[in-house]
Amino acid sequence: MQARRASRELAFILFSQFDKKISNYSKENLDDIILKSVRILSSTASDTLKLSLGSLVDMKNKIDDYEAEHEINLNRPMEASNIPVPLPLTSDMTGRIDEMIDVAEKALLALEIAEFATLESEGEVKNYAIKIAETFQQHNEEIDEMIKNYSTGWDFDRLVKMDKDILRIAIAELLYIKEAPMKVVVDEALELAKKYSTDDSSSFINGVLGKVIVENGVA
Repeated sequence: MQARRASRELAFILFSQFDKKISNYSKENLDDIILKSVRILSSTASDTLKLSLGSLVDMKNKIDDYEAEHEINLNRPMEASNIPVPLPLTSDMTGRIDEMIDVAEKALLALEIAEFATLESEGEVKNYAIKIAETFQQHNEEIDEMIKNYSTGWDFDRLVKMDKDILRIAIAELLYIKEAPMKVVVDEALELAKKYSTDDSSSFINGVLGKVIVENGVA
């Protein structure tokens, strides 16, 4: 994983922890919330991996039961080992495995972000996440006003907070930080939406960012 990608995800989790006006947070507050966010990531990843492990155990038990109850093995002596038997369908098993792979990948990603934020020597991940937060602190009124103006047909106060936070991060990068290519910022905003928000969020966020880019001449 690239450091900047980890920073954006950490910034998103940082934004989710704000419980008061963004301008009221000091640099020390942000550092403390970053630490809390890393702990949340690690804890969530651990819980997710446990869930995945539980699903694997459940599948193993179902396969064992199916094998033991197959007519070939029901007719064998009690002390004899079961003979492997063919599975009738693969669709159900494949679906379950796909779900577990998705769960495991998300958990590993969360652990990777946590590791980036806590172990990398120069503090690049944490520092860039804080830079995004401080940039939004300085320009929060303009950024939120842009989101309101470009969310045609949507009530700003009723927008999903996760969507607003993803847009805040992306707009702060696109218009004020300007260190990453426009395509990278947009693509990773859409990835955050797919991972954390609703099914409709990606298209909504893409539409708003498209207007921000056009109206502000972002190259």
